[in-house]
Amino acid sequence: MKNIFIILSLILLFSSELYSQNNRLTLERSIQIGIENSKDLKIAESKIESNKAKVKEVKSQFLPQLKFNAGYLRQSNVDPYLIIIPFSEQPLQLSEVILNNYTFRLTLQQPIYTGNKLISSRNAAEFSETSSEYEFDNEKNNIAANIHVAFWNLYKAYQVKKITDSILIQTEQHIIDTKNFISNGLATTSDLLKLEVQNSNAKLQQMEAANNIELARVSFNRIIGLPLDSPTEIIQEDVLFVPENFNLTSLTSEALDSRIELKSLDYKIRSASENISSVKSSYYPYVSFISNYYYSNPNLRIQPPEDVFHGTWDVGINLSWDVWNWGNTSAQVRQAEQTYVQGKLNYEQLKESIELEVNQNYLNSSYLKERIDVSGIAVKQAKDNYKITKEKYDVQLASSTELVDAETSLFQTETNYTNAIVDYKISLVKLYRAIGKKLY
Repeated sequence: MKNIFIILSLILLFSSELYSQNNRLTLERSIQIGIENSKDLKIAESKIESNKAKVKEVKSQFLPQLKFNAGYLRQSNVDPYLIIIPFSEQPLQLSEVILNNYTFRLTLQQPIYTGNKLISSRNAAEFSETSSEYEFDNEKNNIAANIHVAFWNLYKAYQVKKITDSILIQTEQHIIDTKNFISNGLATTSDLLKLEVQNSNAKLQQMEAANNIELARVSFNRIIGLPLDSPTEIIQEDVLFVPENFNLTSLTSEALDSRIELKSLDYKIRSASENISSVKSSYYPYVSFISNYYYSNPNLRIQPPEDVFHGTWDVGINLSWDVWNWGNTSAQVRQAEQTYVQGKLNYEQLKESIELEVNQNYLNSSYLKERIDVSGIAVKQAKDNYKITKEKYDVQLASSTELVDAETSLFQTETNYTNAIVDYKISLVKLYRAIGKKLY
């Protein structure tokens, strides 16, 4: 019994450890999970499969089509067809009355000339398929970018929580030291009250930081497709500031060359152009080869009709031409042409939007880089000020107010510096996304 208890305990311990490891995610693992769970990506994948089926559908129309038809017809009773013959007492019946009619027909049809309709339809379908493949890649990159941002926001929340934990420990130590000073007559109750207020503020900041972690975790879980209450944690070493130098002109040029949305839209425009040609095919005749095999009872090509199955066939060329349809074709052509025009204008608008996006993200990353430099200097100054003030307070050469101010300043500058570094990291992700860089 004791051995069973030990084994069960080990299994539970191992399962708990394994569950904890599965919920501690690196950035790469987070992106992998997010891509696997994304419904938007599954929708984009479904569009690819749909367009592939459309290509197959159009290509099938180039090949001979074989159709089978069968029918049964019951006719009402009629008198037989009789003729009177001279010198004969009885009229002559030429054919029997057949009330049950059975028909089986096998038809083979092969397009010969379609006014370029089939070729244009095939090209349009293939361009749409290529466009949907680019859209799939773009959706995957968007998901990766969103996961990057959510991951770093969660990391930032953890870092701010660490700072608040450190400040809280410091304030609690100050209270202990001040109580000792009061016992020795070196400090007043007013000094203690000020430090206790600072300690209460630090606890509130710690609670807020803990809540921000939970909010960031919920957002992170949603983006990677896990239950919102999943206790996920991230694995990430402390991020160091590594400045990047960019040239705006080069970034804009790279974006216009690399952005997947532009490539996808370009193929949509090509598809729209082919669709114009497909619609215009209605101006021309449609010619096809056609052949039929009939197996009927009665077969009307056999005279006189008999209540017997007979097989016959025919072969020919069929021409169909809409000579006049009250402007239906020209209206369809105008619609297709306007769709093409809209696609071209959307392409130009997208280029302008991409240029603006690159410009904004470039300016933001440049600003954050300068902000890190300034924040870093501020942190160093705040640390030095706190160290000096703390040393003075320990020998009662500084007041509790000065110590609280120094501590508050240190907390604020460290928080600002952490936020600036992570925000810069996020700005780089957005800039890389803007120039079309692969993020997964």
